[in-house]
Amino acid sequence: QVQLVESGGGLVQAGGSLRLSCAASGRSSSFNVMGWYRQAAGKQREFIAQITSGGSTNYAGSVKGRFTISRDNAKNTVYLQMNSLKPEDTAVYYCHARDIITDYVYWGQGTQVTVSS
Repeated sequence: QVQLVESGGGLVQAGGSLRLSCAASGRSSSFNVMGWYRQAAGKQREFIAQITSGGSTNYAGSVKGRFTISRDNAKNTVYLQMNSLKPEDTAVYYCHARDIITDYVYWGQGTQVTVSS
C-alpha cells in the first residue's frame, strides 16, 4: 500500500512564502506524474500544478509565476514552493501521484494553508 504524506502547511501573511512537501511511503513504486490540487472551503477541488518524472511541469493560471513545483524521483517526493501568497490561496492542499505501472492515482490527506491579509 502506498501512502502520500504532506507537510509544510501553516499560517502565513499575505506576500509570504511556504514550501509544501509530499513523500510517498509504503511499497516500492514509481510515479509518472505527481502534483498538487487544492480545495477552498465551499469550493470544488482545483488543479494547481503537476510534474512528470522527466521534469515537465504544468501550472494553473492562478499560480503561474508564483508557485514552483519540483520533485526528487529517488525519494518519490514532490515539492511546491509557494511565493507571494494571497488570501485567496487559502485552502487545503492535496498531493497526488499516478502510479507508472497501474495508472492508479493516490492522494494525500491534505495540509491546510491559510494566508492572512
